Amino acid sequence: MPQKPQQTSSTTSKELRIVARPVATPEAVKKDPDKLKLLTIINHLQVISERSLNNLVHALIKEKNVKFKYSFVLVDQIPSSKELSEDIRLLLYLGLIETEPVLRKLRLTSSGKEFLEQNKLDENTLNELLKAVEELKEKILSEERVTEFSARAARGRKRFRR
Repeated sequence: MPQKPQQTSSTTSKELRIVARPVATPEAVKKDPDKLKLLTIINHLQVISERSLNNLVHALIKEKNVKFKYSFVLVDQIPSSKELSEDIRLLLYLGLIETEPVLRKLRLTSSGKEFLEQNKLDENTLNELLKAVEELKEKILSEERVTEFSARAARGRKRFRR
């Protein structure tokens, strides 16, 4: 007859510890020049759609040789960056930027403006960035206006359809 293994009387307990840590902090944004550049661009333009911001950053990298860590893929000739989208989500999460309810465009919050005042880019980088943005601004914003216009027209057709 087979013998049963001896059982030990010691019990093990499993303890679950939950440690709450923020996904991101404003301190991390202070140390990341790309996020500071994004905040500066949004502040300078006041409002911009996420798609136009993608186009603008892509153009800044390709045409004006502005340094960013973002890599882009072209989908139907439209630049898209996963890293840039993640940074935008992070800035939204931290409350430094917000999405306008009506136009669904990005803009700085009051705390974002205050944060940017306390954590400015160095003067040389700031001037180069703003100069490059100004040179590309009309091109990017005209594309945005065309997209807005066609979206409004499509919404209008849906509204009055019977």
